[in-house]
Amino acid sequence: MGNREDLLVGARQCLFDKGYARTTVRDIATASGVSMAAIGYHFGSKEALLTAALAEATEEWGGRLEQTVAAAEPNPDPVRRFASHWDAVRESVTADRGLWAATFDAISHPETRTQLAKRTEDARRGLARLFGGADEDDTEAGRTVGALYQALLIGIAAQSLIDGETAPTGTELAEGLRQIINVSATAPE
Repeated sequence: MGNREDLLVGARQCLFDKGYARTTVRDIATASGVSMAAIGYHFGSKEALLTAALAEATEEWGGRLEQTVAAAEPNPDPVRRFASHWDAVRESVTADRGLWAATFDAISHPETRTQLAKRTEDARRGLARLFGGADEDDTEAGRTVGALYQALLIGIAAQSLIDGETAPTGTELAEGLRQIINVSATAPE
């Protein structure tokens, strides 16, 4: 690996171990075995490097999640399929706790928020495709269905970080959705 790749690996390690806010340039240089000056040369700033490392780790997590969902036993019942998919998300968030802790830590930093915002539309379209079977180019499904899935994902991630034992299971989410639909169907107009 070259210095740039070493810096990304070191930054990722620091993100997962120390978090976004507590990671210093010296921490990254030590973890990567690269000089502090190389951060500025390759990325311009510590924040840009941490954001790049976080984006790379998130994309890899998304790929692993997609493989997990694709490998799940197909279920013709949409409610059970929904539950199964969200159980996979919950397990994946638990397995990648460092990534999610770093993500929530990074959200409070303007540069990272800007970069995350630029990726929101793509993330939503990807989630709509992954969980809802929408076409990747369907911007309406990305905006609506993808936004719902993104809200669920972020909510499950936050609850898993707070208390993984009480974070909702896929079955609980499916049951909650069923109850919402039933109440909406019987509510007077």
